[in-house]
Amino acid sequence: MIWNEPMETMSRDEMINLQNNRLKDMVTRVYHNVEFYRKKMQSLGIEPGDINTIEDLVKLPFTTKKDLRDNYPFGLFAVPKSEIIRLHASSGTTGKPTVVAYTRKDINTFAEVVARALCCAGGTKNDIIQIAYGYGLFTGGLGIHYGSEKLGATVVPISGGNTSKQLTLMKDFGTTILACTPSYALYLSEAMVDAGIDAKELPLRIGIFGAEPWSQEMRMKIEEGLNITAHDIYGLSEIIGPGVACSCEHHSGLHIAEDHFIPEILNPDTLAPVDAGIAGELTFTTITKEAMPLIRYRTRDLSKLTYDKCECGRTNVRMSKILGRSDDMLIIRGVNVFPSQVESVLLDIPEAKPHYMLIVDRQGTMDTLEIQVEIDDRYFSDEMAQLEHIRKKIKQKVESILGISVIISLVEHKTLKRSEGKAQRVIDKRKI
Repeated sequence: MIWNEPMETMSRDEMINLQNNRLKDMVTRVYHNVEFYRKKMQSLGIEPGDINTIEDLVKLPFTTKKDLRDNYPFGLFAVPKSEIIRLHASSGTTGKPTVVAYTRKDINTFAEVVARALCCAGGTKNDIIQIAYGYGLFTGGLGIHYGSEKLGATVVPISGGNTSKQLTLMKDFGTTILACTPSYALYLSEAMVDAGIDAKELPLRIGIFGAEPWSQEMRMKIEEGLNITAHDIYGLSEIIGPGVACSCEHHSGLHIAEDHFIPEILNPDTLAPVDAGIAGELTFTTITKEAMPLIRYRTRDLSKLTYDKCECGRTNVRMSKILGRSDDMLIIRGVNVFPSQVESVLLDIPEAKPHYMLIVDRQGTMDTLEIQVEIDDRYFSDEMAQLEHIRKKIKQKVESILGISVIISLVEHKTLKRSEGKAQRVIDKRKI
């Protein structure tokens, strides 16, 4: 079943024509309504009339996460604040969140693309969808929620955590689709065994998993443990949230809702577009968003595109599973973490040296983050209570910035390895 057949099966020429028209309208709107983009375009000698087709995308400036932070909170809005009906936000590298906004039409678009994604994964109005993504400023929970309701399915909005209750409701309500991070899905499968629940006796049949990287091996473990078919869903708050793309039953890439989001793949070094099938940095231009349209937003995710028709009948371009990152961002338990966030905290703590190491691991099914911090020598000669006070202070400040729990290990000055080139701040032991 295809949710929106006219948009998901149109010919390549029809799609390009639609994208051309929507791109022209969007560029004109942001030029006149967003000072940031107007100045960017003027500095490049570009006016809206210079953008007529998607071939002209290369003339337009890039947008980065730094641009969103620099224009915090409302500097990139393209409509009056009176038209904004929802705000979401994600953590920023210096404590300021990245803000995203939605008009009523944007919320409808959000629900549409998520419904499309759920249908792509095999969801129907007869399903009971248990949403174990977090609700709140994170777009995952509410995004899947609105899309599930648009699909006509029954929603169980339990949010994240509370594993015993997750299993109880899954059994009592007859949940057929589970939506959460892949690491939590794996954890739930192990909790089922501990609780004496046989997954084969549950009606659960589909998993919609995203917000963090996961391997084919992890997919197989989840599918076996929960007795389901697991699907990738891709999205990011800056573009709209989950629902930008999703895999179908053939698992040959993730179908992008390209009538709303134009993807490009760039050479990470030159930022020049590359041909289909070649891996590079994934960039999106939003062509229907009202509140906060973004031009050529650099996701820093590495992927590649395929334009041929899928066996499922959809003609929308497909992106590969994320192959890695072009920056130093980590995704831990669905949260974006930058080493620079940790550094900004340590620079404000006089007892700490600006030398640290992030060690990411996976204990069982859950990611862990240990931060080794060098401390001034004189504190190691003090009593243990003083060291514990310093450790707790660092832990509290780091967790308030990152939004996740961390392990803080204090080490003596000059313990951590130094580098003459770019400092190596991360050891990722996960096999994902």
